[in-house]
Amino acid sequence: MRVLVTGATGFLGGALVVRLAAEDQVDVRAATRGAPPAGSGRVEWVAVGDLDADTDWAVALAGVDVVVHAAARVHVMHDTARDPLAEFRRANVDGTLALARQAAAAGVRRFVFVSSVKVNGERTSRGHPFRATDAPDPADPYGMSKAEAEAGLRALAAATGLEVVIVRPVLVYGPGVKGNFRSMMRWIRRGIPLPLAAVDNRRSLVALDNVVDLLVSCLRHPAAAGATFMVSDGDDVSTAELLRRVAAAMGRRPRLIPVPLPLLRALGAITGRRAPIQRLCDDLQVDIEATRSRLGWSPPRSMDEALRAMVRMEWSDER
Repeated sequence: MRVLVTGATGFLGGALVVRLAAEDQVDVRAATRGAPPAGSGRVEWVAVGDLDADTDWAVALAGVDVVVHAAARVHVMHDTARDPLAEFRRANVDGTLALARQAAAAGVRRFVFVSSVKVNGERTSRGHPFRATDAPDPADPYGMSKAEAEAGLRALAAATGLEVVIVRPVLVYGPGVKGNFRSMMRWIRRGIPLPLAAVDNRRSLVALDNVVDLLVSCLRHPAAAGATFMVSDGDDVSTAELLRRVAAAMGRRPRLIPVPLPLLRALGAITGRRAPIQRLCDDLQVDIEATRSRLGWSPPRSMDEALRAMVRMEWSDER
């Protein structure tokens, strides 16, 4: 089986390429925007340029059985684009559907699309996790673009017979993680006091190894065709508990201060950090029981195992 992975130099795509390169009976072709990295080994690299409606995928798709589309314009914290939604649509909708149409025409059997929990929305109420069957309710341009891409792929599947599989990860963590998760790890390592001891929310996260394992399952499993899957570690935690677990993986004790949530939210509003504070305080849970039952899949790594492995791999000498 020959698999094309897009976004192959990214956080998730890169880990998937490494995993597939170690699989028997899998030939890996990796698409990248620019020059391929050195030391490709078993991986065949193809440069395709920017992701948009005009991208030519002919060379990359030749002889491919399955596409895993992980390339995207990702969530931007401080977007300077004049029309952010148009920019997200250019890559995540137009670029995705152009690839899928060319894949169907080239005889590709299955198209695995890495979407996002943001298609469902930004927060859940306690005891009501997001499910794949819920009506989409995206709240930002990134989530809207992913929802539109999903709808376009389903229509294309109905018209062409291309087997479309959609995977919606929650926040992914692991070696190479960036953004707020990496900042949090630095705060813990430096012993910075954090006003989050009173936060008793519930959030789903997913280890990089776990989402990669699910994607590999989606390559071949007959029951994956036409399905949408939520994915997490299956171990929902509060922000305070997450900080304690990260600290334990580092061999440290977090300095957590109990600040009442109304005061914490008020400080976020005053300082212009309302959205980050909301993400730290709100619930965002997903239900993966349908994923488990349909594919016979379970997350192979626990959260604690994944955190310890991440620390061992890249944080032992972090300052």
